[in-house]
Amino acid sequence: MKRRITLNTLASLLTVAVLGLSLIPVAVQAQNKTVIKIGWTTSDGAQDPYAMGARAFKTAVERDSNGSLEVQLYPNRQLGDERQLLEGMRFGTVDGGVITNAVIAQIEPAFSVNDLPFLFSNEDQAHKAFDGAVGVELSKRLLSKGIVMLGYMEGGFRNMINNKRPVTSPGDVQGVKYRVMQNPVFIDMFTSLGGSAIPMAWGETFTAVQQGTIDGLEIPLAVIDANKYYEVTKYLSLTNHTYSMIGLTMSKRSLDKLTPEQRKAIMSAAKSSTAVQRTAAVADAKKTLSALEKNGMKINAIADVAAFRKSVAPVYDKFRQGGNGPLLEMALTAVK
Repeated sequence: MKRRITLNTLASLLTVAVLGLSLIPVAVQAQNKTVIKIGWTTSDGAQDPYAMGARAFKTAVERDSNGSLEVQLYPNRQLGDERQLLEGMRFGTVDGGVITNAVIAQIEPAFSVNDLPFLFSNEDQAHKAFDGAVGVELSKRLLSKGIVMLGYMEGGFRNMINNKRPVTSPGDVQGVKYRVMQNPVFIDMFTSLGGSAIPMAWGETFTAVQQGTIDGLEIPLAVIDANKYYEVTKYLSLTNHTYSMIGLTMSKRSLDKLTPEQRKAIMSAAKSSTAVQRTAAVADAKKTLSALEKNGMKINAIADVAAFRKSVAPVYDKFRQGGNGPLLEMALTAVK
C-alpha cells in the first residue's frame, strides 16, 4: 500500500530536519568545552582556605569564559601531594593547583622570603607585598620554571599546636617534636627556637600526631578546623609566626593551549577570585577560634613577640647570605 505525502507532511518533515541540523553545532560546542583540573591537598570544607580559593576560581572562570571553560576540583590529594602537583604543572600533566608557599619554595627558593618568621604583622602588610614589587618579582621567577602564579591567596597566619604544653615564650618550643614542611626556612626557624623540626609530607601528618610520632605542628587556624586537628592536639598557641600565602598556580603549558580569549578569562578570574577568597578567609579565621575552643582546644596568645624575633634572627642572616638580600630588603620595605 502506497502512502501519499501531502504538502503539509512534507513541510513537517523538512522542519524536523532543519531543527535537527541546528542542534548539531550546539552538541559539538558542548563536547569541545575545555576542562581545567585544579587540585589541592586539604579538605573541601566550607572554611578551608584552599577549597574556598578553588571554588571562587571555578565560579569566576566559568563566568568569565562564557562557559567555554569548565574547572573541575580535586581536593584531598586526589591529584597528589603539593610537590607532585607542582612537578606535574612543570611537565604539563597537571593543569593547576592551590599550593602552600613553603612548597612552592622547593621549586623556586626565592619564595622562602614569604615564610620568614614574624616578617608580617598583619594581612594588609602581606597583601601589599604580594600585590606589589615582591609579588611581581616572585611571579617572574616561578614562570621561568614553567608555572604561572595566577594569584596570591590568603592562607592566614600559622600557629603552633602540640600535645606537650602551651607556647608562651621561645623556651616552650625546646624539646618539642614539630612537624614542619620540607622547607629550609621552617626547619631553621624551629631549630633556632630549640625545637625538634621534623620535615614531613602533609598526607602523613595527622596519623603521626595521632600516634605520637610527633608532638605537634604549625598550621593556619582554618586548616586546623577543616581537617579536625582538634581531635588529636590539645594546645593552640597564637604565635602568628608566619603568614601563609597559598598560591593559585597553573601550568604554563596548559595555559598556552588555551585561546587568547580563554587566557584572558583565566587572568580576569584569578584576580577577582583572589580578592573574594582573601576577604572570606580573613572573616572565617575570626570565627574559627571560637569553634576550636568549643571543640576542646586550650588556646593562648603570646605576650612578647620581640623575644621570638630575637631567637629567629639567624634565619634572616642565612637568607641574606644565600644571595637573597635584595629580595629581603624589598619585602622589608613593603611592610614598613
